[in-house]
Amino acid sequence: MTEITAKSIDEALRKQLDALGTSVESREVGTVIQVGDGIARVDGLKDAMAGELLEFTNSEGQTVYGMAQNLEEDEVGAVLLGDVTAIKENDTVKTTGRLVEVPSGREMLGRVVNPLGMPIDGKGPIKADGTRPVEFKAPGVIYRKPVHEPMQTGILAVDAMIPIGRGQRELIIGDRQTGKTAIAIDAIINQKGKDMICIYVAIGQKASTVAGVVETLEKYDAMDYTIIVNASASDSAPMQYIAPMAGAAIGEYFVYNGEDGKPAGPENKGRAVLIVYDDLSKQAVAYRQMSLTLRRPPGREAYPGDIFYLHSRLLERAVKMSDDMGAGSMTALPIIETQAGDVSAYIPTNVISITDGQIYLQTDLFFQGQRPAVDVGISVSRVGGSAQVKAMKQVAGTLRLDLASYRELKAFTQFGSDLDKATQDQLNRGAHMTELLKQGRYNPMPVMDQAVAIYAGGHGYLDSIPVEDVVRFRGELLNYLHASKAEIFDALNKEQKFTDEIETDLTAAIEAFKLQFAPSA
Repeated sequence: MTEITAKSIDEALRKQLDALGTSVESREVGTVIQVGDGIARVDGLKDAMAGELLEFTNSEGQTVYGMAQNLEEDEVGAVLLGDVTAIKENDTVKTTGRLVEVPSGREMLGRVVNPLGMPIDGKGPIKADGTRPVEFKAPGVIYRKPVHEPMQTGILAVDAMIPIGRGQRELIIGDRQTGKTAIAIDAIINQKGKDMICIYVAIGQKASTVAGVVETLEKYDAMDYTIIVNASASDSAPMQYIAPMAGAAIGEYFVYNGEDGKPAGPENKGRAVLIVYDDLSKQAVAYRQMSLTLRRPPGREAYPGDIFYLHSRLLERAVKMSDDMGAGSMTALPIIETQAGDVSAYIPTNVISITDGQIYLQTDLFFQGQRPAVDVGISVSRVGGSAQVKAMKQVAGTLRLDLASYRELKAFTQFGSDLDKATQDQLNRGAHMTELLKQGRYNPMPVMDQAVAIYAGGHGYLDSIPVEDVVRFRGELLNYLHASKAEIFDALNKEQKFTDEIETDLTAAIEAFKLQFAPSA
């Protein structure tokens, strides 16, 4: 039996005191004074931060989270991110001391999540590697480098004339039902095997439409490297508002961290990410609804004054990091829907001025059967040639000129019939090149196949073929070259450009194939 002495009592007490962990948690508690339309006005949170996560608890102990938006003198205006019907007046609200964040990490690949990062695909919980703040300040100029690597979409018209680079922001704009989403989905499918992580953010779409996108991506084995963030039409305006930022936050985890999950640096490379926002018009409408219910003053088209800032700070997060920061990249493809082709409306002009170029899709072209319905006249990439392989640069230069002069001549010649030989040849070349750019959905072409197809068209090998046979000729020519003349593609992939030797071999091969090609009667 141990003797109880003053010393042993002192030691026992000291041990217990050392093991005692005391921490003071300081949280403000307020009260809901008014609630409705997914908006709560809260009293008593004098130290709340803008964008802070708030915890609402009702009389039955149910918790709903919200986000502080308006910080006024005597109250805080907050938006509810959960079950808006659960919260009533006089319910308690607590600050959490942290901004709204979303979980992120490798486990999210292949999953469908809501804007708070919670899985909605019924495949069980996600074990996240960490969290990222929904609102994040984009890196400054010092931490970036110019865009220089191509991000191929697999679409002939886009990769040849409107090239997109890793880290660029390229707007896809057009009326409804012109194939905007199809271009973005094709770009995602084309990233297979290119070490690119894709994120598709669906804002305000029907759940059945998003389910169709998931099915398409699964069919082409693209879900393995894709994350889908869905705020469907039935979700509240605040959820649709934060969806693009949540998608960007999930993507930033891969840009700013290497394969091992540690911060990216010269030795630990960041990843390449492609993010599609489909579409930002619906996010703007959700933000307008949220702002008006928060009693913020309306501006042009009743949008709040900071709608430009909302989209600029979102798209500024697209980045090509410097080598010191791990050389990761985030390429953004925002989508905007126009009304009757009006690109001079408020939101379209805003996003056009923020992005580094736009792919403009036209309804008339779509219904004429020119698909993808890209209007090469007003579509542009402001990064351009630095995001193209040399082989494509060599052949695509003439393509844009051919099509531009074709459009101009076509407009002049609809009235007259007597044309000289040079004009007829130019019209014929233009018609064949326009036909060459037609491409089916979910059928991306490797970049060297594209270069060879444009080479054949640009050097006049299609001119004598009936226009309706051009697409078949292209497909059969590429199959023939891959089967019988694979060394041409080997040389092209090695050199990344057309050398004299490659051109000689390719010319001979195209001429040989043309002799055996049977035009349809």
